[in-house]
Amino acid sequence: MAHCFELVVNFGENFEAAQSAALTGPSPMTLQAGSHRFPLHRPILDTSGSYVALSILPVSVSWGTPMDGTLPRTGLSAAELTELGQGLYRLLAKFSGYVAAIVGWDPEAFVDPAGLRGYWGDEPDDDTLDGLVLCETLHNELGLGGNYVEFQPGYLWIPYRGEKNGTL
Repeated sequence: MAHCFELVVNFGENFEAAQSAALTGPSPMTLQAGSHRFPLHRPILDTSGSYVALSILPVSVSWGTPMDGTLPRTGLSAAELTELGQGLYRLLAKFSGYVAAIVGWDPEAFVDPAGLRGYWGDEPDDDTLDGLVLCETLHNELGLGGNYVEFQPGYLWIPYRGEKNGTL
């Protein structure tokens, strides 16, 4: 089973925006993490669920992902993973038309509005998912409080505080 450090983005039904984002490359073409530079795998577009999802993974960071093939995995400290995560958020800032996004280890459940409602139940705790980026419409729909700040026009987030543990 794969354990992935990635950026996951929910585009709702907006396939065109997801496709455009998938074609957006990082600048420079790699992301820095300490003394390491990581290229990104080709983005994965998933249209099999109730929304269009885009996943972006750095090469050789995750555990057991088939995309890495025989490449050795690079163990990173919490500070290095945080720096890599910040690079993924800089890439996200180039996207538009999405509903929710987050960086972390296997974060797919946190970009699904139904999953978020289940995670929080009837009492949304808007301080538990740092790094969660929501479009203003979804933020208002979920009834979240004022701990969110502008990520980019039309999007709010609880700023990413980084990873607390290094590579597992």
